[in-house]
Amino acid sequence: MQGIGPILPLSRDSQFGYYSSNTSYKDQVEQNFKTLVLTAPGERVMNPDFGIGLRHYLFEPKHNVVLKLKQRINSQIQKYMPYIKINRLLFDSNKQNELLNDSLLLSVKIEYEVPDFNVASELIFQAEDIN
Repeated sequence: MQGIGPILPLSRDSQFGYYSSNTSYKDQVEQNFKTLVLTAPGERVMNPDFGIGLRHYLFEPKHNVVLKLKQRINSQIQKYMPYIKINRLLFDSNKQNELLNDSLLLSVKIEYEVPDFNVASELIFQAEDIN
């Protein structure tokens, strides 16, 4: 199989060229989606709107940011990755519901699928992964 795109972070490998490459669409979509979620708006040269900027929401009170973050995720998916369908967005899913309103945003779980490739997966971001 031929490489689809480089694996990030870049590492040398001569199998598909100069760098290691993703060989499945699932891996490439997951990498691209993760990049979209972690890139801060304004960080990408020549495309200042690109990115969700999850780091900016990390320590905000949950009741202030959940709706804003959901809207940002959905708008960025529609604009940059319209082939992805979001099935569920979960915030702090490991805590009891009554504690969520006063908690800090510690984790985000995004369950998604790519119908064209028959791929279903999830991305989980914890505080230690985002910093």
